[in-house]
Amino acid sequence: MKRRVLGIGNGARRDDGVGVWVAQVLATRLGDDADVRVLGDDGFALLDALADIEAAILVDAVQSGAAPGTVHRFDAATQALPPALLRCSTHLLGVAEAVELARALGQLPARLAVYGIEGADFGLGRGLSDAVATAAAGLVEELVTELTDSPCTNTP
Repeated sequence: MKRRVLGIGNGARRDDGVGVWVAQVLATRLGDDADVRVLGDDGFALLDALADIEAAILVDAVQSGAAPGTVHRFDAATQALPPALLRCSTHLLGVAEAVELARALGQLPARLAVYGIEGADFGLGRGLSDAVATAAAGLVEELVTELTDSPCTNTP
């Protein structure tokens, strides 16, 4: 089953662009073997991207007060995203709100992993802070492994 990877964020707001950065790197690394989409900060586009798929991975920046670069992972298919984690959003429609709206509309994938990377700098400018860049690179490696692992198809 091919999973859709969704990168959320605003690259003109420093660490807020981490989801976009992760998606762009994954698209380059995985090529046609993955369905990777860069959604920017349009929560309504997220609703469309979650429709009619079985599984998705979503990456965005968060600001919860944890150490910059902390990677939070949530199973959004089975639980609501913690509002406190996503309290500061630069998106038109926030990720938590878009996920809950998709759930209410019956459009939520059966599997939805949400990765939130704790940001440090959400000011105007390009490029990720050091801690966020390090965490993002680590998450890319983890996701490349996850997305390219093929289950054993040998049956006795």
